[in-house]
Amino acid sequence: MNHATPSCQQSNRSFGQRRQSGRASSFAQRAMEEKEQPTEGLHFVGRKDELIEAKRSSRTIEGRDVLVIYHQGVFYAIDCYCYHAGSTLENGDIEEINGKLCIICPKHKYKITLSEGEGLYRGRNPMEKPPVFRWYSKGVKQRTHAVTEKNGEVFVKLCMQPARIDSDYYQGEKGKIERAKAEAAEEDTLVMDEEDV
Repeated sequence: MNHATPSCQQSNRSFGQRRQSGRASSFAQRAMEEKEQPTEGLHFVGRKDELIEAKRSSRTIEGRDVLVIYHQGVFYAIDCYCYHAGSTLENGDIEEINGKLCIICPKHKYKITLSEGEGLYRGRNPMEKPPVFRWYSKGVKQRTHAVTEKNGEVFVKLCMQPARIDSDYYQGEKGKIERAKAEAAEEDTLVMDEEDV
């Protein structure tokens, strides 16, 4: 469980005044000051108990679509759309692959680690004799975000590393247009399939 540290601000009271007021009231005062301080960059995404019950929830934070996942006692937050073709990850299965928890894109079965956003693939090294299938990393492909829980509330801090990550494309205008076209084509296919039945 991560805890956010509020930004440091000086109290209006001096150290001596704080010390004279006694430990209990000093602790209460510090707690009040911390609660009043803005928690920079953290965005409230829901109550802990509600998110645990839901298991997965999509949120839009600063125009970015984020999937909040609760799995095996841990919260994760990742970009909502798969880096490969922009399919939503919300209904993807979660499996342990090579010792890492991964979400499996429901559309093309791409494997993405929940904690780092690495794309994993299974392949074999032709130089090995005999060649054996193993899991390999493609590197970070899906943007992950920090999740903090405090007093029964869950917050997400967007990771905006300066480096571009593949999943960023589907958060931008071109990616949104491409996703909309793909969804429309998929709906047309479903309608045609229903008409054939």
